[in-house]
Amino acid sequence: MALQFKVTSITCPCCVDTIIAAVQAVDSGATVTGDPDTKVVNVETSVNEDTVKAAITNAGHLVE
Repeated sequence: MALQFKVTSITCPCCVDTIIAAVQAVDSGATVTGDPDTKVVNVETSVNEDTVKAAITNAGHLVE
């Protein structure tokens, strides 16, 4: 499932790395990309949207 999120708290590439690790902790096969300039995170995953949002939020980031 392809998902896209606006994550307003992304400020740098390290934030993206944190989000990648958080999502892959709930789905090790997930593909995650993020852009600090646009604050957009794209996720290709087999888990549901709420699980991905929770992982990003639990990593300390704000999902719109």
